[in-house]
Amino acid sequence: MRSIKHELLLGVAISAVVFTGALCWGHPFIGAGAGPAVAQAQDQPQQEHAKSVTLTGTIVRDGEQFLLHESSGGVYKLDDSQRAKEFEGKAVKVTGKVDMEAKLIHVESIEATAA
Repeated sequence: MRSIKHELLLGVAISAVVFTGALCWGHPFIGAGAGPAVAQAQDQPQQEHAKSVTLTGTIVRDGEQFLLHESSGGVYKLDDSQRAKEFEGKAVKVTGKVDMEAKLIHVESIEATAA
């Protein structure tokens, strides 16, 4: 029969090994795999440096919102209704940054094109 002292010593030794291994392995929320706050901060520079693209299509109204019906079939909201208003129903070339999740174009310029 083992003594309580022996059991306690064995438990402390195993705990020390597990603790040391955990420190060596690392914690998943520290360092490179940082939490959500750091992940958002890392995503923002990518969005700020997104390249402008040029899409062609027709401007249509949907209530107070203007949309670009792209030539290839895509539909995107336009963030600048004032600028888009004068091109309603016309073939255009829109240049801006596209937010694919929101299907939104941050408009830099709109130009009429030949249909």
